[in-house]
Amino acid sequence: MNYFLKCFRNYANFKGRARRSEYWYFQLFLFLAVFLFKFFIGLLFGGGGVRINMGSSELFVVVIFGILIPSLAVGARRMHDVGKSGWFLLIPIYSLVLLCTEGDVGENEYGPDPKEEEF
Repeated sequence: MNYFLKCFRNYANFKGRARRSEYWYFQLFLFLAVFLFKFFIGLLFGGGGVRINMGSSELFVVVIFGILIPSLAVGARRMHDVGKSGWFLLIPIYSLVLLCTEGDVGENEYGPDPKEEEF
């Protein structure tokens, strides 16, 4: 929950660095939140649980756009942690490898090491 709040405190901050744990815990929380949202909206609008029908799709689009900017921002900060530009997120397989790679030790051109800030 801490990483989720940290990402929303840095809602549109594309500068600095983010650790692997910050990125992946944020993505896990978003996955679970979106799944539960779809499930309960499906129940409310008669979709049987997971399916979203036309009556609820506008609400779902609003939620997705609400989490799009912080998701892109934490992704760009994660790329910075491995010493790459945030634009590398546009290369799917390569960016997935970089998202799983340990960040640079010490300060790099994008800022101080976030691992050192925790201690």
